[in-house]
Amino acid sequence: MEKLHFEFAGHHAPGDFEPILVGVVGSGNLEVLLEPLAGTTCTLDITTSARGFGAIWQAVAEDFQDRHGLAGVAASINDMGATPAVVSLRLDQAAAGLPRKAQP
Repeated sequence: MEKLHFEFAGHHAPGDFEPILVGVVGSGNLEVLLEPLAGTTCTLDITTSARGFGAIWQAVAEDFQDRHGLAGVAASINDMGATPAVVSLRLDQAAAGLPRKAQP
C-alpha cells in the first residue's frame, strides 16, 4: 500500500456538513470520504494498492482542486486500482453532496 498526501489552498468553504461517503473499495474502484476541516485548505489523503503513480494522483488532485477550489474540506481516498477517470468521477460525486452557499 502507498500513502500520499496533498494539500491545497482553497476559496470555496462549504460550511458545516456531515461527512460524505461515495464509492466502494473493490477491485478497480475506490471510496471517497469528505469531512469538515478547520482552516482554508483542502487536503487529500490517499491510500492506494497501486504503487508508483504519485505523479498521476497529483495531477488528478490538482485538477479536482482547480475545478472546485474547496476550503475547509478533508478528503480521504481508499483506492483499489481505479483509473484516473473513476477517481475524478468519485471526487465529483462527493463534492456534489456538499452544501452550496446561497448566491447574493
